Amino acid sequence: MECMPREDLEKMQYIELKKLINNLYSFNQFYHDRMKAEKVHPDDIKTLSDIRKLPFMYKQDLRDNYPTKMFTVPNNEIVRYHVSSGTSGKPTLVGYTRDDLDYWSEALARSFTSIGIGPEDTMQVSYGYGLFTGGLGAHYGAEKVGATVLPTSTGNTERQIELMQDLEVTAIACTPSYFIHLMDTAKKMGVSIKNDTKLRVATLGAEPWSESMRQHIEEETGIKAYDIYGTSEMAGPMFTECEKREGIHIPADIMYVEIIDPETGEPCNDGDKGEMVVTMLKKEAMPLVRYRIKDITSITHEPCECGRTSPRIGRISGRSDDMLIIRGINVFPSQIEYTLLQIPEVENQYMIYVSREGALDRMRLQVEIKPEVFSDKIEDMIKLRSHIESELKKYLNIAVEVELNAPGDLPRFEGKAKRVIDNRVI
Repeated sequence: MECMPREDLEKMQYIELKKLINNLYSFNQFYHDRMKAEKVHPDDIKTLSDIRKLPFMYKQDLRDNYPTKMFTVPNNEIVRYHVSSGTSGKPTLVGYTRDDLDYWSEALARSFTSIGIGPEDTMQVSYGYGLFTGGLGAHYGAEKVGATVLPTSTGNTERQIELMQDLEVTAIACTPSYFIHLMDTAKKMGVSIKNDTKLRVATLGAEPWSESMRQHIEEETGIKAYDIYGTSEMAGPMFTECEKREGIHIPADIMYVEIIDPETGEPCNDGDKGEMVVTMLKKEAMPLVRYRIKDITSITHEPCECGRTSPRIGRISGRSDDMLIIRGINVFPSQIEYTLLQIPEVENQYMIYVSREGALDRMRLQVEIKPEVFSDKIEDMIKLRSHIESELKKYLNIAVEVELNAPGDLPRFEGKAKRVIDNRVI
């Protein structure tokens, strides 16, 4: 499968695409209506390139059809839900059938195999478990290749380092910023990851990171660090680089990827950067057809030196929208605004500051307080600040440091407001 000639891969993709489109047009009201509105019929899809005739899907479609209107199977076939951040107070809900979970595990198993993870390894999964897809995704992929899984989740870092030593962990999956935090904590404990552990490989993702960060990690620890990619709508973390590290392999039998100009929607040439658009060829519970991920990357269809012929995408270099990724969690300014608007004491003026202190991201929020509420009483302000921080954490799933400002303190803008200052060096 992974070394199949490109011509055969594309034939297989076309067959899967035709089955998908016929099924959705016949049995899913959303897709049927969307295709009719665009005057496109399944019979119009005669080649793989005809996928461009199909309409785009957007995250707004998922929000508009929350919670389960997008699903294409009955509830009794759903075996799991995952939930991610939304931009207007509503999260993105994704459902999975048993086959969906198997395809997800299969994609990760291929990826882990491509970087040498197998039955002799113990993998420490330090992504969050629960509604977030990271932890369980890596967990099942590692089990499928026969590795032993240590499900540490996030936090309790000193204990994680002790377990890494005691259980002779050889692989880890987490965000790059958490791994650097783990490195710093190990140093404070007098532990050398290079000399005092068996760790040899890390799959790092869920947030942007650079080649210089990879170099720093590898020089300090002696491990090999690999980029991993996925989104909750697709199924969470799914794909990694292989040992050659010349791009992230996309299994062509599971997903079809396009790179488009984000302004015009026209396809980009191989190697040119643009917005990634995905079609999940085999997803049952909540299929995606030409879904605009908003991540900026490039694609190549040239065979890899490893022998695999699957398409490869480059490192994600940014977003075509305003989403921030903070410690692996998607955060939208409009989501913050929605939360603040639910708090009567707060004005509609705010500023978001993002920085990186040591290995971890920090988000600081300045908000204006209504005149009748603003007070010189420290106790009242502390109580209000705590309430705002609590509400933000409830909706964003991350801690935000809040600063209260008097009415009129924050800058005003002519035209489009710039409410986000991201001072991180990626």
